[in-house]
Amino acid sequence: MYKQVIVLRGDLKLSRGKLAVQAAHAAVIGYELSDKKTIEKWKLEGQKKIALKVNSERELFELKERAKKLGLVAEVVRDAGLTEIPSGTVTALVIGPDEEKKIDKVTGNLPLFK
Repeated sequence: MYKQVIVLRGDLKLSRGKLAVQAAHAAVIGYELSDKKTIEKWKLEGQKKIALKVNSERELFELKERAKKLGLVAEVVRDAGLTEIPSGTVTALVIGPDEEKKIDKVTGNLPLFK
C-alpha cells in the first residue's frame, strides 16, 4: 500500500482555507519529486493522503531528516507571505508518496490534524 503524508504546523494557528492551500502545495511538491513508478502505484491505489500535526518548525525539519535518511521524498513548504503569515514561513512537510510501512517509520506516532 502507498500513501502520501502531509504534516502541518499546528502552532501557526492558520485559517482552514490557508491550511488547505498549504496541504495542496505539499501534495503537488511530493508528486513532482517522486519517481514515475511510485506515482503510478500510488494512483492505482487511490492516491491516499494523510494530514498529520506537529507543533513547531523544528519538528518538521527533524521529520524531514529522518525521512530523507530512509530514502523517502521529503520537502518543506515555505509560504509566499501574501496573506496570513510572513514570506518564507515553513508551514508544512510532505513525505512521499511511498510505501506506507516506510513512511510510518517516520510519522507513525503523530496525531491527525483535526
